[in-house]
Amino acid sequence: MKIVRAAVLLQRQSTIWHRKVVHTAVAFYSNGRQPSAEAIKDVELIRNIGISAHIDSGKTTLTERILFYTGRLSEMHEVRGKDQVGAKMDFMELERQRGITIQSAATYTNWKGTNINIIDTPGHVDFTVEVERALRVLDGAILVLCAVGGVQSQTLTVNRQMKRYSVPCIAFINKLDRMGANHKRVLSQMRGKLMHNAAFVQIPIGLEAKNKGIIDLIQRKALYFEEPQGLKMVEDSIPADMLTEVEEKRQELIETISNVDDHLGELFLEEKVPSEEEIMAAIRRTCIKRTFTPVFVGTALKNKGVQPLLDGVMSYLPNPSEVENYALDNSSKKPTKFLLNPARSDEKPFVGLAYKLEAGRFGQLTYIRAYQGFLDRGSMIYNTRTGKRTRTSRLVRMHADEMEEVREVYAGDICAVFGIDCMGGDTFVKRGCEHLSMESMFIAEPVISMSIKPAKSADQENFAKGIRRFTREDPTFRVTFDDDSKETIASGMGELHLEVYGQRLEREYNAKSILGKPKVAFRETLVAPCEFDYQHKKQSGGHGEYGRVSGILEPLPPDENMQVLFEDASVGTNIPKHYMAGIEAGFRKACEKGNLTGHKVAGVRFQVLDGAHHSVDSSDWAFQLAAQGAMQDAFENGVWQIIEPIMNVEVNVPREYQRAIMSGLTKRQAIIIGTDSNEGYQTIYFEAPLNEMFGYSTDLRSCTQGKGEFSMEFSRYCPASADTQQQLIRQYQEEHGIGQTKKKKKRS
Repeated sequence: MKIVRAAVLLQRQSTIWHRKVVHTAVAFYSNGRQPSAEAIKDVELIRNIGISAHIDSGKTTLTERILFYTGRLSEMHEVRGKDQVGAKMDFMELERQRGITIQSAATYTNWKGTNINIIDTPGHVDFTVEVERALRVLDGAILVLCAVGGVQSQTLTVNRQMKRYSVPCIAFINKLDRMGANHKRVLSQMRGKLMHNAAFVQIPIGLEAKNKGIIDLIQRKALYFEEPQGLKMVEDSIPADMLTEVEEKRQELIETISNVDDHLGELFLEEKVPSEEEIMAAIRRTCIKRTFTPVFVGTALKNKGVQPLLDGVMSYLPNPSEVENYALDNSSKKPTKFLLNPARSDEKPFVGLAYKLEAGRFGQLTYIRAYQGFLDRGSMIYNTRTGKRTRTSRLVRMHADEMEEVREVYAGDICAVFGIDCMGGDTFVKRGCEHLSMESMFIAEPVISMSIKPAKSADQENFAKGIRRFTREDPTFRVTFDDDSKETIASGMGELHLEVYGQRLEREYNAKSILGKPKVAFRETLVAPCEFDYQHKKQSGGHGEYGRVSGILEPLPPDENMQVLFEDASVGTNIPKHYMAGIEAGFRKACEKGNLTGHKVAGVRFQVLDGAHHSVDSSDWAFQLAAQGAMQDAFENGVWQIIEPIMNVEVNVPREYQRAIMSGLTKRQAIIIGTDSNEGYQTIYFEAPLNEMFGYSTDLRSCTQGKGEFSMEFSRYCPASADTQQQLIRQYQEEHGIGQTKKKKKRS
């Protein structure tokens, strides 16, 4: 009854509501005037946000609209536009050709006096490291969801990454104009799959082709976006047939926030009606704490809902002073954390994190997020990892592939610097703070490998230059040389990942490359603990070699089966402590190649309990060889097995093809996790070994007449099936000529 009475009251008030036209100004940048190089001193007028989502959810299109409505661009272009221009943030030729984002791009703009630094990130799982390092340095994010696809596989990955770095977010349900759009279903998935305490702050006026605008639940007004290009935003009264729904959703919003906000909860229990300001303040508090996610709606392609979303960024996402960032003080043996000061002043020493490297026209371009103090041109900064010092001759802010000079940057700013020799994750400080360092970011291990070589021997030099650059820029792209096969092996996050780098070698370095067949990154691991006691002794006149190590090699838990750990548990002086580094080096070298299939060893802990040394003959090298010998004994006497990468896969097909898809999944050793249906389409969620997923794209298109699509992401490593292990061992033995007369190694 309370909702009905409120709806009647709102209907009476709507007769007084005057139609208000709001024009979005876009003349600031487009008239040729550039933004001032003066840094904004008020930290409350700074926002650092990322735009993240599953592939093809409309992230880059949304960024294009944001830049247009804030005046950063004078005209809009589509990701795959007919004018052959393409979106501003997809500036790489390969991105515009494929219609996907391959690398994250940074820009900045201004909305109602607030400076917004934006990073547009890829949605494909193969380029997930770009999302990882972007979220590491951002204060907030916009989680974009497709109104048709809803929560998809990469949405889950992005959500985990946001949780890892405690990044507050607001959600934007995009593509309301598409056939089958259902914003209520997406909200239900956010609550059920992402475990978000979420509620609408807006609802659409119509769906699909009937979508006319949106309704602001907090201010109780309808918003329409009229031509040209949605610049004319009209505020009007709520349609009469939606008054009851508006009050129901508004009440649901207040109740959802009241569950996690004390102030609004007290008002709710006292049955008091909160004001608009109180609701917005509660949303801001809970959003920053990550206890509530406000959900906006719209369609970026049709130019609806973008301006209110920008208002939401300013109202609900934190400024740099509202996010706690810590550095490590390494001045003592045990590093301690301490809180950095986000004040935009020069009172505190500068601390910044290099989160991305890129080859620019003038050499290596290093992207840096400033966390404390300020940095100006000509300053001397120190790399805390290497101890090297560098003078910052140029400071720039990036607008996709364009650079704009700045004189200084303060805490909270994102900039780029030329001429710095560093790696991603390095910390930069000013003199006197060399003992400080920022926590680095999580980097996933590659899951697939291919042989790679230049098509022409004359291109070898350019090929090597490109490989050096790409491995430096992307920590998930790794290149090694296999001594056995005499091939160069490229490892990455997927087939597309490696294929893109092959194409970039040809486009950017004129070095056409040949990629071999994909190879899965199998690993060998121990099944049960295995004791070792190995003595290395060699005498050849003069100083000999002597070292003895004993201890236990034990398997790690399944959730740690990608780690290789070394532990010194010895007591006394049988092995002097300065030899432990040599023992660890020998152990890790032995883990580079297992005995079953030649793959790397993972998921083991090498624990040294005792040993012996000789006052003359012992050395680091001797103990290194002793550790390798101990591992060789463990290979022969222990019980080993092969583990393989398991992928989370999501398949979306018309319902009539569901049975055929299920039948095909059985052949690929898939385990069905769940299914979901929507508007005649069936979504199937399952886990399958990566080794079984090669060629699935072709099979899926074949059995669904091109109507099916799928996406997958790495989940974890699990033991391979007995058939797979036997096949790998047999293949390895045949390739290396291991005869049947040799003693077979134990395996599970």
